[in-house]
Amino acid sequence: MDFALSLWMMSYHTTMAHNFLDRIVHLPKMGKKAFNEEVSELRYALVKAQNSIRHSKIPVMILFAGVDGAGKHEMVNLLSEWMDPRFLKTKSYLRRTEEEIERPEMWRYWRDLPGEGEMHLFLSAWTTQPLLARVKERTSQKEFEQQLHSINLFEKTLRDNGYLVLKYWMHLDREQQHQRLVKLSADERKSWQIKSTDWENLSLYNRFVDAADGIIEGTDPSTWTIVDGSVERSRSLVVAKDILHNLEKRLKEVDKAKAPVTSRASIGSGKNALAEVNLRKVLSKDVYKAELKFWQSRLGQLQSECRRQSISTVLVFEGWDAAGKGGAIRRITKALDAREFEIIPIAAPSKEELAHHYLWRFWKQIPSGGRLTVFDRSWYGRVLVERIEGFAGKKAWHRAFEEINQFEEECVDHGMVLAKFWLHIGKDEQLRRFQDREETPYKAWKLNDEDWRNRDKWDEYLDAAEDMFELTSTERCPWTLIPANQKWMARIEVLKTVCQAMEKRLEA
Repeated sequence: MDFALSLWMMSYHTTMAHNFLDRIVHLPKMGKKAFNEEVSELRYALVKAQNSIRHSKIPVMILFAGVDGAGKHEMVNLLSEWMDPRFLKTKSYLRRTEEEIERPEMWRYWRDLPGEGEMHLFLSAWTTQPLLARVKERTSQKEFEQQLHSINLFEKTLRDNGYLVLKYWMHLDREQQHQRLVKLSADERKSWQIKSTDWENLSLYNRFVDAADGIIEGTDPSTWTIVDGSVERSRSLVVAKDILHNLEKRLKEVDKAKAPVTSRASIGSGKNALAEVNLRKVLSKDVYKAELKFWQSRLGQLQSECRRQSISTVLVFEGWDAAGKGGAIRRITKALDAREFEIIPIAAPSKEELAHHYLWRFWKQIPSGGRLTVFDRSWYGRVLVERIEGFAGKKAWHRAFEEINQFEEECVDHGMVLAKFWLHIGKDEQLRRFQDREETPYKAWKLNDEDWRNRDKWDEYLDAAEDMFELTSTERCPWTLIPANQKWMARIEVLKTVCQAMEKRLEA
């Protein structure tokens, strides 16, 4: 069979197919001489495409999945040999570590995302654990489908943000798999590849096929290429050529003019949540002191219990410049053991962070079990400053609402406490605080030219904030709008809300 025809047939996915086995194209055997002749030209083309990908800053993720012995590891090794290994990283995942168990399932994959122009090969990655858990009946069908939903959202988020994601399922029938395991076991150079679980998995072959069908059909079958893994040389050429085809296709699609199309127009319904915040609410000094003592004491007790139960907490602070975020954060951390929390001030992204998906740097900072992390500014910069200043195009910040909701849902699904605060002050109060900072030497460092520029765009930020509240204040991850014209009131409201969120989680 002509290899170009084989490649086309394998890449074609009919929506009429009910089972992924119907899409396998069985490949012919190939002589060593013919194979070597094709490889010479192919290697040159792969390296050339890889170099172009680097210069075009396209991040590439190639996932290999399939049955044991079907050639996943061999394919990764070949690509590392045929391409420039300096710019090709392999990410392989074994049993989840304690560090990974304490965080959402997708954390370790977000952590390992390639940056612009980087290419990562993934083994035993995001489809493997759902597959094994279903085969071993550790998850229900409903839980399995929820995992597939999360995978779909993960991959969609990456593709929407310019990632090229390629997925290959390497397959053998039961007899072929048995023969492959026997052959590998008999080869002293390769026997180390065989694990006891491989034989156990073979005994569950039919379950694997059923679960694999669920994985492929449930995570957009059009994104998978099904590979006949029984003929080593043929499968290697077919996969490598398909990768080359997709790299060259993406390079042709790259728009050389990357200037973002920006839009500051509101996309919400026009609701004005901030207008309903009562900025006249105040506390007397005596009441403030008593409330502060009570809620800080309560927070310390709750965090101690969260630590005991390995429940992590994420607190997000947004709001107007000079609204008192720093003061509210200090009243929280004063009640806690300094070894158990971290404050992360978010500034403009670094060069490395700009080379990744904008959520990458926040996924990396998700706390381990029992710890508390405070974000002073956050991922909401995507729909606030990046929107207003034109750093993110219209499509990018529109997508961000859904992407942020999914990120936060995964954190809450994992059992974390997540509380989001917007500290609200009036425009006149902000001006008074700016002037006070200018006139007070030990406060002057808090005020800079950017604060005044942001103030000039108050109405634009107001529209963006209202869209943000409407589109990202969900039942499970609501926004809390804090009246902050009086700092005492703001601090108590924040402390009270954090305690209530922890109490609700501990009672669940």
